[in-house]
Amino acid sequence: MLSATDVAAASAAWMWAPDDAEVVDGDEFTIVRLPEHFAWDLSVLSFTPTGPLGPAVDAVIERARAFEVPALDWEVGLSAPAGLAAELAARGGQVKLTLEVLARDLSQAVPALPPPAANLTMRWATDFATARDGSAVAVTGFGGELPPDEQIEAAAAKYAAAVPAGGGGMLVAYLDGTPVGFGGLLLAAGVARLSGGVVVPAECGRGIYRALVEARLSYAVTHGATMALVKGNVVTSAPILRKAGFTSFGQEPIYAVPLR
Repeated sequence: MLSATDVAAASAAWMWAPDDAEVVDGDEFTIVRLPEHFAWDLSVLSFTPTGPLGPAVDAVIERARAFEVPALDWEVGLSAPAGLAAELAARGGQVKLTLEVLARDLSQAVPALPPPAANLTMRWATDFATARDGSAVAVTGFGGELPPDEQIEAAAAKYAAAVPAGGGGMLVAYLDGTPVGFGGLLLAAGVARLSGGVVVPAECGRGIYRALVEARLSYAVTHGATMALVKGNVVTSAPILRKAGFTSFGQEPIYAVPLR
């Protein structure tokens, strides 16, 4: 059985920034500025205040203003300091997205999920063409633009090394040769972090998302993961994941805090 404490710790440890992001470390926080091709811009990656909460929040916001962007995205995690959401709301922050933290015990055999209604082919993005296909699907789901070709090439090279070594990568689903879905996977300390699950709108409802989940879980179990962790959109992916055997351990709202 997974404990709430273990899941909260695994969720707090999940901090991601692409290689080409700008990362600023303060004494009690880390801010990440994503490259221009992402739909999101500036986010708080970590926040570990040691003193009064209000001044610590103000210090993050003041540093973020130096980027001269309209807003700062701030995720209130399961392990966030008590009162953080109220502090952000008091500074004009509004919830732009709510994530649900879901986990599944992988120490037992992973039962097969219902098969998709479509005849799918799955490919890991270990070459440029597949990595570009996955990135294009991501744009349909998350917005933004395709990364430059050299960044896609670098990502494919990284996945080509990580996938056979058990580190995970990007999985792309094809229907009749057309890319229709993708999902990310990173294995760290026995935790399979499932991210970025997207299906192109025209193919939703055919079990493609579910098939991507099952394929990544199978890979994770093969490579020794004991927990699967997802931060899913409460409206879209979370209901599917609960049906796939995941348990909800709480929600993490993301506040957009105005900087101007």
